Amino acid sequence: MKFFGFRGGVHPPENKIQTENMAVEEVKAPKMLYVALLQHIGAPLDPIVAVGDRVLKGQKIADSQAFMSSPIHSPVSGTVKRIEDHVFPLMGRIKTVIIENDEQETWAELSKIEKWENVDRRTLLTMIREKGIVGIGGASFPTHIKLDPPADAKIDTLLLNGAECEPYLNSDNRLMIENPEKIVNGIKIIKKILGVNRAIVGIEENKPEAIASMRKAVEGTGIEIAPLKTKYPQGGEKQLIKAVLDRQVPSGKLPSAVGVVVQNTGTAAAIYDGIVNGIPLIEKVVTVSGKGIINPKNIKIAIGTPFSYLLDYCGVNREVVDKLVMGGPMMGMAQFSEEAPVIKGTSGLLALTKEETNPYKTRACIGCGKCVEACPMGLEPLMFARLAAFEQWEQLKEYSLMDCIECGSCAYICPANRPLTEAIKIGKSKLRAMKK
Repeated sequence: MKFFGFRGGVHPPENKIQTENMAVEEVKAPKMLYVALLQHIGAPLDPIVAVGDRVLKGQKIADSQAFMSSPIHSPVSGTVKRIEDHVFPLMGRIKTVIIENDEQETWAELSKIEKWENVDRRTLLTMIREKGIVGIGGASFPTHIKLDPPADAKIDTLLLNGAECEPYLNSDNRLMIENPEKIVNGIKIIKKILGVNRAIVGIEENKPEAIASMRKAVEGTGIEIAPLKTKYPQGGEKQLIKAVLDRQVPSGKLPSAVGVVVQNTGTAAAIYDGIVNGIPLIEKVVTVSGKGIINPKNIKIAIGTPFSYLLDYCGVNREVVDKLVMGGPMMGMAQFSEEAPVIKGTSGLLALTKEETNPYKTRACIGCGKCVEACPMGLEPLMFARLAAFEQWEQLKEYSLMDCIECGSCAYICPANRPLTEAIKIGKSKLRAMKK
């Protein structure tokens, strides 16, 4: 396929070699699990279990009547010990169901649709919601909503995101190498739901084994594989659409506006597991890496597992860890506690040393424009920082602040080490608060 590319972007050190050739290890769940009641974009959930209840693996334990919601299931069988606020990897503390694992692995009765070809799209969407499937590439948008675009949207292409452009991370890479059939079968289900004939999987060229594995898996299916020149942030929806299809998503619009729906490869596999095997989203493949980790690994672990358990399993030298990050180093979230749990959007856990975080001293902006050149959305990050410094929040809208995808390219490339992404996040929160 022709590669169209996208504007801007940067080339940070990949740091994938530590785990790219390491097969995924299935790790036994810990004795105590902390299942947070908000694991998707949208409304928090209400628990439907009580303290003292015995729960089974795969049993629904929380849900909501809100439109933008997706239920949560127990990752193990055991007993609900407490329902209380607990440290959360994305913000402070949040209501959490704390389950004591009985280590019996007793499954709940699972609903499934093995002959999915024979049911209508609405039944499939209902099942996807019932299994708690959300985008697991990081955004955690409820999948049943994303796969139900407006009636007037003319969708012609399903685009699968296998770019995994964040440094260090290899969870999608290993999935494409080890279980490509699950992805392909998930793609077939999504195609039926959307009513489209064309499906393309975009994979960066720094994953040759994944490209070869997926090419073999899609033989005879009509699904296309698109090798992409490696550049960050190619995994952004709008950047991926531009690179593969040469379509520009208008400001403030969704990919459906240009006839495209984008799904992560891991989400496609989760859809197959949920519908055909009946398994809800209760486990994640997580890359544990960074120079603070003695044995970097790709591990499959139960949602609700404390980060400390992952660190201990892989071996961590806490004395040299400067920063603990959930996700990748560009868009990940720094953690203030190892007791934060794995959630549906956890793709990586990095124990970074000072050598990797490279503490820097911020200097005055020199107006070089490198941040503008690097911005994949064509924005002016230096203006965001200047306006935020003077608290001119209203003017931020004039510079299309809300179009920013917070990829961090501007902060990465800045020779003055300005905290541009931080200023952008503050500006966005201020603008959202002004709308209320």
